[in-house]
Amino acid sequence: MTRLRNALVLVVLLAAVLLPLQAGTDTDSDLLILLTNDDGYYAPGIQALAEALAPLGDVLVAAPAENQSGTGHSTTSHQFIRIEEITFPSGVRGYSIAARPATCVRLALERLVPRKPDLVVSGINRGPNLGVVAFYSGTVGAAREAALVGVPAIAFSRVRKEGDTQEEYQPAAEFARRLVEKLRSEQRLQPGLFLNVNFPADEFRGVRVTRQSTQATPQIFTRYANPRGDVYYWSGYDHLKTDEAGTDVTAVREAYISITPFTIDQTSEAGFGWLEELSAEAVPEVETR
Repeated sequence: MTRLRNALVLVVLLAAVLLPLQAGTDTDSDLLILLTNDDGYYAPGIQALAEALAPLGDVLVAAPAENQSGTGHSTTSHQFIRIEEITFPSGVRGYSIAARPATCVRLALERLVPRKPDLVVSGINRGPNLGVVAFYSGTVGAAREAALVGVPAIAFSRVRKEGDTQEEYQPAAEFARRLVEKLRSEQRLQPGLFLNVNFPADEFRGVRVTRQSTQATPQIFTRYANPRGDVYYWSGYDHLKTDEAGTDVTAVREAYISITPFTIDQTSEAGFGWLEELSAEAVPEVETR
């Protein structure tokens, strides 16, 4: 029931986001947003987001120095982490960090931000993070890291087109700004907020609140051999083309923005009953003297 209620709240909230905001909307300057990604600080998606979010308050960047796509929620540990101060063309400042996206966020939260941010925004990723691909995604991993420590987080991704420029990310970045404004006005920027947002490549028809697809992503392993007979495999994956109604995959394939509310707790309530019975049978009680 709680899940349904939250979904209905999001539907109402998002309907308002799609409408133009009234002129003169008040946005206090004390909003602090930490911005990250997995494509690297130089990627057009994060540059577009920085420019779009800057009017909302203070935006600080903590993004990887190099492309970290596909690193999931892996972390950088037991090694020195080099950081370098950067400034975007929009004037937004921050740090280039030689680390995984999740570590970029955690390092920033622990040592680089002047106070706890009101929101962590990750993206806009080059390519969608739909269904189980979200588990592989450094973009989503960075947002999840923030959510783990109680900071509201949103991951933004967009279907990739060859030769994408910063300008082509601007419609998605503008939607991101309006969503953040609306979440703030509705006082939804609270611990527990963890959203995965995906955009189609071209114009979108609207917004759908979706569930995460659980279909396995097609994996591709291409075999190669050199003249000496050594065998190699090049790994990759293909995006799902179709899925059931109501999933993030279907929404984006039908040219809608998909917004999926995520949770940190992965516990399956359905497993408690039979596992408790199994464990009681498998592990006899220890006799005490």
